[in-house]
Amino acid sequence: MSPDTYLSHGVIDPDDFGGAVNPPVFHASTVTFRNLDDMEARGRAMSVADTDVMWYGRKGTPTTFALQNALAQLEGGHRSLLVSSGLAACTSAIMAFVKAGDHILVSDSVYGPTRHYVETVLARCNVSATFYDPTLGPDIAALFRPTTTLVFAESPGSQTFEMQDIPAIAKVAHRHGAVVVIDNTWATPLFFKPFEHGVDVSVHAGTKYIVGHSDALMGVITTNRESWNTVREYVFATGQHAGPDDVYLAQRGLRTMAVRLERHQRSGLAIADWLAGRPEVAQVLHPGLPGAPGHALWRRDFTGASGLFSVVLKPGYGREAFRAFIDDLKLFRLGFSWGGFESLVMPFDPSEKRPAAAWPYAGQAFRLHVGLEAKEDLIADLEAAFRRLVGQ
Repeated sequence: MSPDTYLSHGVIDPDDFGGAVNPPVFHASTVTFRNLDDMEARGRAMSVADTDVMWYGRKGTPTTFALQNALAQLEGGHRSLLVSSGLAACTSAIMAFVKAGDHILVSDSVYGPTRHYVETVLARCNVSATFYDPTLGPDIAALFRPTTTLVFAESPGSQTFEMQDIPAIAKVAHRHGAVVVIDNTWATPLFFKPFEHGVDVSVHAGTKYIVGHSDALMGVITTNRESWNTVREYVFATGQHAGPDDVYLAQRGLRTMAVRLERHQRSGLAIADWLAGRPEVAQVLHPGLPGAPGHALWRRDFTGASGLFSVVLKPGYGREAFRAFIDDLKLFRLGFSWGGFESLVMPFDPSEKRPAAAWPYAGQAFRLHVGLEAKEDLIADLEAAFRRLVGQ
């Protein structure tokens, strides 16, 4: 069954819910039991990590189980868990595998709040980290220590868009007994299958393309069979869960994810190609664009691209001209996050935050999320802003 068909027919069995094509929303904290035998039987079932059973609201309901099972199936993993946000997914996936005295390797292009967590909370817990150049590939072997337990990758980086040789990194990590975690939010479960490339745990900000409508926060952790018990135990022990209404919105968004991503990809590539031809632009950072950095790895390992990429202007445009460019955009609204129906812009400067991989560009940079609007209107919006940039 293709992913497109699975999203319509494979997420749940309507017969499980009286014929309803969407599982109902269970608002449940307390779950009662018929008698002690029933309580003890469900308790035994809870101890079997692959069993979905109603025990307490925080540990899942049929609403939760339906979305978790669908996401694991789509990504090719063993099982999935839902947590409150993408950042919660990242931090939980790390903490499940580390203890005081451990060392971890983290991509220098990692999501900013994940970096902050590593540099603050993990540092206080006596877990040391080395931020590595995301283009290292198998040369990452030189950074391993006897205490290295985990590699946290993000490919492509969601701001600077370096592609990583994930199979090579995973091979080295496993040789050293380390777990590989990847933030797969950009590619979604449709465009990159991490478990086919050696990854042990995949995390998503389900807030982005899975929800798809900018109206709910959601984190997803999917694991292989070997890592499942470790992650499940940590998530349950720390009280992580996702609220039922957000789960329902994510499930609803999942139904149209393939259709939306087709539009995001098509419009994103068209606009990236148009931008690459602009005289004001030094580099378009879109791995799906021929000639862009990382394109060969993208072609080898990925089956598609989402609508998020970055642009670097040629040097010489001052701060005020750049502010005028950003402020003149009408359809690309200034805002954090991405993955929704609307187009967004966000300026950035990673030059002071890249200790392992120096930022090689001198010009102003901004990230675009290309939404579901007509690409012709989005190009016209950018064209008008470029006129402001050059003072016309």
